[in-house]
Amino acid sequence: MTRSNRPIYLDNHATTPVDPRVLAAMRPWWESNFANPGSVEHEMGRAAEKAVDVARAQVAELIAADPAEIILTSGATESNNLAIKGAARFARASGNERRRVVTLATEHKCVLESVKDLAAEGFEPVVLPVRTDGLLDLDLLDATLAAAPTLLVSVMAVNNEIGVIQDLAAIGETAKRHGALFHTDAAQAAGRVPLDVAEIRADLLSLSGHKIYGPKGIGALYVRRRPRVRLAPLFSGGGQERGLRSGTLPAPLVVGLGEAARIAKDEMLLDAGRIAGQRDRFLAALQAEVPGIEVNANRERRVAGNLSIAFPGGVTAQALMEGAPEVCVSTGSACSSAEVEPSHVLQALGLPEARARSTLRIGIGRFTSPAEVDLAAAALGAAWRRAIRSRISAPADRKGAAE
Repeated sequence: MTRSNRPIYLDNHATTPVDPRVLAAMRPWWESNFANPGSVEHEMGRAAEKAVDVARAQVAELIAADPAEIILTSGATESNNLAIKGAARFARASGNERRRVVTLATEHKCVLESVKDLAAEGFEPVVLPVRTDGLLDLDLLDATLAAAPTLLVSVMAVNNEIGVIQDLAAIGETAKRHGALFHTDAAQAAGRVPLDVAEIRADLLSLSGHKIYGPKGIGALYVRRRPRVRLAPLFSGGGQERGLRSGTLPAPLVVGLGEAARIAKDEMLLDAGRIAGQRDRFLAALQAEVPGIEVNANRERRVAGNLSIAFPGGVTAQALMEGAPEVCVSTGSACSSAEVEPSHVLQALGLPEARARSTLRIGIGRFTSPAEVDLAAAALGAAWRRAIRSRISAPADRKGAAE
């Protein structure tokens, strides 16, 4: 096996490469027609508006929603903020006395921080633990919602670090039974698992273009219309997107999001089967290289391309990444990867700190090849063995220096 000169990208939970078909769909809207979709007074503007409408319908179809329920945003972080803060602020302004907002300890930081921010506005944040497999205890959720009137429940569909798939239908049913709104951050789920907003009883659902082989800087928020969910906008402007998200729509990015959503819907099952095969091949090769590795969280309820792997022998994830620079992986959420503390998600699972620090997040995607997973397993195995030898020799070196 020869080593590739190109880095091996196994960080598809942080972002995905733009599909060439998406790039092709976007290009005319930068070059041939760069008009503002809001400029409907002239032909170019109307054509851009029509392209946006087509893309909106493609996004809606991915989650079995109505196009009128899709609000275009800059990405899932904005969508999550708009869903959580917008719902809370509208409820307060409308005289709704419910103040409890419930979420999980393993949520993305933008959800946790949005819920935390609401405490300063008189709301009651409730952050529930998860089981050791990363899944929510539905009985705990039921008891929590029964204990006090709850405005909103926000639970991530697929975790961005450990890849576990929550039981959204059961969570949505529980939220509805207690009269709460249900929001899910589906950025990591879209295109990986089927989503139907009616089946899961979602009121609000967040999406991100760059997680589904689309461009960065574009996303969407599903806002249910019947019965209607009302939100307060985060900022003021020209009233675009039903007044919920003002600002000129970036037609090329919107078209790219739509095309990425179309491909994801059409090819989801094919992608999942191929990616699961690559994941299993990688794990088998890595187990041969590194005896004693362990996979964190639930093994069955997990998206096809995800592995959260703890390495044995006290070798840290940072040491592994430094020892195998040709492999692009991460220690956890890319939004907080510069932090030296162990991932809050792994801590929420109750993992010992040493195991959390020895964990790598692997994200295999649509364009990962069998050769790449073989090379990555060999490179990480070699890095682990070098680190182990270094740890063994270091005490002897120190002893010799002392004598």
